[in-house]
Amino acid sequence: MNTICSFKTLSTSMCFRVLVCVLFLVSVSAVRSQNRDIMSAYQRNMQPLVEKVINAGTDNERYNANEQLVQLFEEALEVDESFHWKWDLGTYISVLTSSDRQFRIITWPVVRDNGEYECFGFVQSYNTKSERYDVYTLHDKSDEIISANEVLLEPENWLGCVYQELLESKYEGKQYYTLIGWTGINALSQRKVIEPICFRSNSSKPQFGQALFRREKNLRRVVLEYSSRVMVNVHFDEQMVRTYENKKIKKKGRTINVQVPKEEKMKMIIFDEIAPMLPGMEGLPQYYAPTGTEMAYIFNNGRWELRDNAQGRLADPKLNKDFEPLPKSDPAYKLKIEN
Repeated sequence: MNTICSFKTLSTSMCFRVLVCVLFLVSVSAVRSQNRDIMSAYQRNMQPLVEKVINAGTDNERYNANEQLVQLFEEALEVDESFHWKWDLGTYISVLTSSDRQFRIITWPVVRDNGEYECFGFVQSYNTKSERYDVYTLHDKSDEIISANEVLLEPENWLGCVYQELLESKYEGKQYYTLIGWTGINALSQRKVIEPICFRSNSSKPQFGQALFRREKNLRRVVLEYSSRVMVNVHFDEQMVRTYENKKIKKKGRTINVQVPKEEKMKMIIFDEIAPMLPGMEGLPQYYAPTGTEMAYIFNNGRWELRDNAQGRLADPKLNKDFEPLPKSDPAYKLKIEN
């Protein structure tokens, strides 16, 4: 009799637990459905504002629409699970999300009547303490930033641009994030930026710029400023690269140093070298244009290293030309990057 009573008690307890689990799942499903409806409503209200930001006839109209767009983004990004929402606002609004779901960055420009650009954006990043995503508004302070290649920046003083690619690299278990972005500056010049993004220790707050670029000195970001009349290519790729190792060999009874080529697959950022179109135009970005030489930053040992002799090619040998021979001396040119 006691056994039967214990069995009945156990069955009732299990049924109760199952019921609680079912009610919880139903509740979670209802909340998620409600959040999807909320996010859909925000997106519908944003779409005509984006159209005005792009095509409205005056500065006032564009900025009024943009102010409303910023406000709606601020509200929408506070909605639970908004991080996972797939925004569909056209190509004018850039949305990049890291594969580990650590952060998402949203950026877009507003173009003034005089051809000047101002960029806007948000970062959603995961806070391990609160176990939720925090939201940071980006403030474009491009006009106030001096020595842009060398300074650490935060959301309050951001070198505004529209990010086009998010690169992810690992070294010794640490994750590195690098952004490639573009913005117009004014009617005469434009800018491309290669910029790491990281997060403060024990914090979700983003920081822009890390000393990861090895050249004459370590730079926090690479900034290319050039004429609005030309195109400069900057993109990420992963290709076979020919590199050279110094080795000692014996030849005719003597030990000499030689450079031995080897090929390996490496991550790289390929970009055009830029320089003034005419002598005497140094420091005037509206007169800078590609020289016809491609450069590459290769991710190696946790750094982006500039390789003058790095030549990328595809893994399929049928699509490649032979590598050029190693130059006997250092290249005569130097990369020109505007501050």
